Parts: sequence; C-alpha cells; structure tokens
Amino acid sequence: SDTPCLRRVKKLELDKVILGYGARVDPAKVGLSVVVYASVRLSEHSDDSTALFESTVAQLSAVTECSVVTGSHDYLLKIVAKDLVAYEQFIKKSLGNLKYVSNIETTVVLKQIFSHNVLPVDASPIE
Repeated sequence: SDTPCLRRVKKLELDKVILGYGARVDPAKVGLSVVVYASVRLSEHSDDSTALFESTVAQLSAVTECSVVTGSHDYLLKIVAKDLVAYEQFIKKSLGNLKYVSNIETTVVLKQIFSHNVLPVDASPIE
C-alpha cells in the first residue's frame, strides 16, 4: 500500500503543485557554453501577434525560458548556445525573423554565480 508520504506526493502532482521532475545538467559539459538573456519588444500587441510569438518561441530549443515582463520590453528570454557565433546565427535565422519582433537586446552572461531551482516555501503539511 502507499505510504502517507507517497500519497502526499501523488496529491501534489494531481494538484499541479509538483509540475515535473528533471536532472540539472551543466550546459558547458554538453557544448552549450553561452547563456544570454534577450529582451524582446514586439511591434504589435494584439492577442493574435502575442499568441503567435509565444507559440513559435516555445518551439525554439535554444530558448529555455520565456517570461512576459514590464518596462520597455515585452518578453525576457533565456537562451543557450554553443558559442557567440551560434547565438548570432540563432538571432539572424530564428528569433530575428519572427513576425512582430521589432527589437532584441542581448545581455551575455559572463559568469553565473548560482542558480537556485528550489523555491523558498514552507515545508509544513499542505492541506
């Protein structure tokens, strides 16, 4: 029979509190030595243009995160690449060619100090 702990984990999965499981992989050890954050501004903000942008970006394997942000840009993308030449090609052939993209500003990560994948939540029992 299921233990109380296993039942709790299954409930958290069913309630979509736990969204999935995965391994943390060192990007450099799999040939992805460049991490960049690209701030993207759209030229049009209709429901159709944002939906098209979001669905297209979701299919680009180099894009590991996509967030809607406030300020002078509309989206913040985290992108991994083999090197800066590969990132330049990605911008020219993929991201830069997307309909409604009017501006892309790139911030290259020189060194990542840390990355937490654990949320700061209270570990008390969930009702």
